[in-house]
Amino acid sequence: MSGEKEPRERDEERPEPVEPVGSVEPVEPVASAGPAEQAEPVGAEEPVAEPVEEGAADGPGEPPVAAAAGREPVELPSDGRTRLKAAMWPPRVSRGQLVVALLLFALGLALAIQVRSTNDHSELRGARQEDLVRILDELDGKQQRLQSEKTQLEQSLAQLENSSNQAKEAQEQTRKKAAELGVLAGTEKATGPGIVLTIDDPQGQVKADMLLDTLQELRAAGAEAIQINDVRVVAGTYFTDNSSGGGVQIDGKSVSQPFRFTVVGNPQDLTPALNIPGGVVRSLENHQARATIVQQQKVLVDALAAPKPLQYGKPAAK
Repeated sequence: MSGEKEPRERDEERPEPVEPVGSVEPVEPVASAGPAEQAEPVGAEEPVAEPVEEGAADGPGEPPVAAAAGREPVELPSDGRTRLKAAMWPPRVSRGQLVVALLLFALGLALAIQVRSTNDHSELRGARQEDLVRILDELDGKQQRLQSEKTQLEQSLAQLENSSNQAKEAQEQTRKKAAELGVLAGTEKATGPGIVLTIDDPQGQVKADMLLDTLQELRAAGAEAIQINDVRVVAGTYFTDNSSGGGVQIDGKSVSQPFRFTVVGNPQDLTPALNIPGGVVRSLENHQARATIVQQQKVLVDALAAPKPLQYGKPAAK
């Protein structure tokens, strides 16, 4: 027994050659001419080479690094696709990669918001040239009216500030404002430039909704006072169809054709608004009705609306 242990200890002290990781093979003991090896008994077990971990010393005088007890040697895959898959999964996320991902997400979100806001303003891209011209004319007309109103208010303010009798001037301004509000409320007559729209309906095809569309188009074009036959149009005006006998009722009053719209406003804004392609005039012609528009420098809206007392609404306290 002592003869078998002595050669084994010498073999363990002798440095063993380093084999590449993944192809571990038993290392045969290097033959030596020493007397201890010649005295090795026949039938003794050969020393088994243990796997050497990566990074072991290559020099003959340095001892190899022993593998951990009970740990199997890891073989690297020889296939390139398998190695790539092993390198990519499981993923290893560093702080730098996380910061880059957050920046890319913020950039994509900003681009999406920009594209959406751009698409929200693209509803006019498919509009026809005539519609675009009409919209532009209406915007110009509204801008001019607002500018004129602003100028009048500034003049009224200047008169109040520079007048020697401010109380009398204030009363005069109040009277003028009351007259203007009376025109809007239908309690005062109105005169000025405008148009007269006459709708002839021999077939009886014009209904209440068509008259309402005509009124809305005139209001959108800047009409300040409107009268249909002998009925004054105000904010609370409503249209209904007669259940029997045809015709239309406006504010409960029966109105028969021809329907005559007397409108105070800018004729250059009112006429194009009615003649746009697919507008009021074209719609009336499709129902076998004929619309005639006459521009006048002075029209008179003399029908008055009876004021109705308010049941629920009251002036709000400041």
